[in-house]
Amino acid sequence: MVGAGAPEWVIREDAAQPVLLALHLRQVLGIRSPDELPQLRGIPSYEVPVRTEEEQALLERQWREYWAMTVEPQAHPSPVPLELVDAFETLVALPTTGFDVLRRAIVPHAAEALAYSQSAHSRYAKDASAKPGVSYRAYASAIAEHERQVGRRAHSFELNVQVLPLAQRGVWWIGSLTIAVTDGLRGDIVAFDAAIHPIIAELA
Repeated sequence: MVGAGAPEWVIREDAAQPVLLALHLRQVLGIRSPDELPQLRGIPSYEVPVRTEEEQALLERQWREYWAMTVEPQAHPSPVPLELVDAFETLVALPTTGFDVLRRAIVPHAAEALAYSQSAHSRYAKDASAKPGVSYRAYASAIAEHERQVGRRAHSFELNVQVLPLAQRGVWWIGSLTIAVTDGLRGDIVAFDAAIHPIIAELA
């Protein structure tokens, strides 16, 4: 939304394949964090290998760092060069040092994780293209209502929205400027409007 000298807001909505991949891997590896974020739908149950507490803690720490770099790469740059993990085409890059445990753990799951992320992303893109302009109007309406409530123009802000096939309905912060929203909630105009209002109020 732009205007001469007026505040601006930028909202980017997607169901990004790297994010979907990371969450698929989280699930099949038995990663618990982030505790509040539900699991993805449609992923078969896997028997997670038995690990010691130390092994599990190390794997989870490496996944959390990979997750942060995936969700908001500019806010979480790697201190060392990144290297693509071949089995994942160009969608997974890990630091060249310090991530050997995660690298070994994820490679066996590459084929199914890639297929799942491609399918979920394509489904989102198809739905979005079938309703052009709907995404913009949903956020513009929420911002206009916020402006009426507070009696001023919205402050400039940026927000990234990941629309994901999560098993529970809701909205979760997954980064400083990024939220995850269930695809079903995103498709429910009235419910999404109510759910996005607190997010807009926090930012604008």
